Amino acid sequence: MTVADSPRPSYAILVAVSAVGPLALNIFIPSLPGLQQEFGVSYGVAQLTLTLYLIGMAACQLVYGPISDRAGRRPMLLLGLALFVVASLAAALAPDIHVLIAARLLQAVGGSAGIVLARAMVRDVYDRETSASVISYITMAFVVAPMVAPVMGGYIDAHGGWRMGFWLLTVLGAVVLAAAWFHLPETHVRRAERGAGLGLVSGAARLIALPRFRGYTLTLAFTSAVFFAFLGGAPHVMMDVLKRTPVEYGLWFMLVSAGYMVGNFVSGRYTRAIGIDRIILIGCAITLGGGLLCLAAAISGLLTPATLFLPMVLSAIGNGLTIPNGTAGAISVDQRLTGAAAGWSGFSQMACGAAASQLVGSLQDGWPMAVFWFMAGASLLALVTHMASLRAPRLA
Repeated sequence: MTVADSPRPSYAILVAVSAVGPLALNIFIPSLPGLQQEFGVSYGVAQLTLTLYLIGMAACQLVYGPISDRAGRRPMLLLGLALFVVASLAAALAPDIHVLIAARLLQAVGGSAGIVLARAMVRDVYDRETSASVISYITMAFVVAPMVAPVMGGYIDAHGGWRMGFWLLTVLGAVVLAAAWFHLPETHVRRAERGAGLGLVSGAARLIALPRFRGYTLTLAFTSAVFFAFLGGAPHVMMDVLKRTPVEYGLWFMLVSAGYMVGNFVSGRYTRAIGIDRIILIGCAITLGGGLLCLAAAISGLLTPATLFLPMVLSAIGNGLTIPNGTAGAISVDQRLTGAAAGWSGFSQMACGAAASQLVGSLQDGWPMAVFWFMAGASLLALVTHMASLRAPRLA
C-alpha cells in the first residue's frame, strides 16, 4: 500500500544511493594487509580505516535522520553524496595513513546518508508491512555492490594498488550524485503535519522510551555485530592464518553476499504472509546456527576456507531475514519520527558493528579465536533480545 500524497522514488536510485556506502566499505577490505605493510603500521592501526568508517556511518545517521524529518530527505541526501565524492578523492590522494584515516571518516559521513534516508523514503510512501518487503528487495539489489566489491578490491589491489579503488569510488559517487540531483523527488511532503520531528533530543527520548523500538534496535545491533565481527577477523584468518590471497577472499565472500540476498528475497516475498516479528525470530535462529557452526569448526581444528565461509553463508541468510524486517519495525513505531528512528536504528547497527570489528581486529593477533566467539555470542544475544521484546505491546 502507498501513502497518499507522497511521490514514489525510483527503485534504481534508492538502490544506488544505498549502495555507495557499503561499496566503499567492502572494496577496501582486501587491501588491509597490503596497506599495513606499505605504511609500516600495525594491523590495529590499519584496521582504523575500517573501524572509523563504521563509526562515521553510525554517528551521522543520528544527524541525517532527525534533520530530514524537519528539512526533508532530498537536501540531506544530496549533501551527503557530495561529501562522499570529495572524501573519496581525498583518500585517493592521501600521502600517509593519517590523511587516509581522516578521509575514510569523511567518506563514511557522506556515504551514510543514502543508507538511512533511503529507508526513511520507503517508509514515507509505504505502510509498515509493505515497507519491510520493499526494503528487503532494495537490500537484495544493492547487496550486489558489497558482493562484488571484495572481488573488485582484490583485483584492484593486486594490479593497480589500493588508490585505484578510491578513484573508482570517486567516479561512481559522482554518477550517483548526478542521478539523485536530477531524478530523486522529495518524499517527506507532509512533514509540517507530522510535528516536524519533535526535535532531536525530544524525538530520541520518545523513541528510546518505547519498548518495541528498543527491542528492534538491539536485535538489529547484535545481528549486525555478527557480520562485522566476521569482516574484522576473516581477512586475517584467510590471508595470514590460512595463507590465501586477497582474490580468494573476495571470491569466497561472494557466497556470503549471495546468502544475504537469499534471505532478503525470502523476506520480501513472505513478510506480509508470515509477519515481521515471526520472520525476525526465524532469521535470528538461523544466524545463531551459522555462528555456532563457525565456532565449532575453529574449536575442532577443522578450519579451512570452506568451514570459515559456508557457516557464515547461513548466518548471512539469517541476517537477510532479520535486518529489513527489524528496520521496518523500528521505523514504524511513530510516523512523526520515521527519519529519527531510521537514524537511531542504523546508528545502533553500525556502532555495535564497529565495536565488534575493532575488538576482533585488535585481539586476533593474540587470540585467533576471537572472531568465532564474537560471532556466536552476538548471534545468541540477537535471538534472546528479540524473544524478550515480543512481550512488549505491538506498535503501529
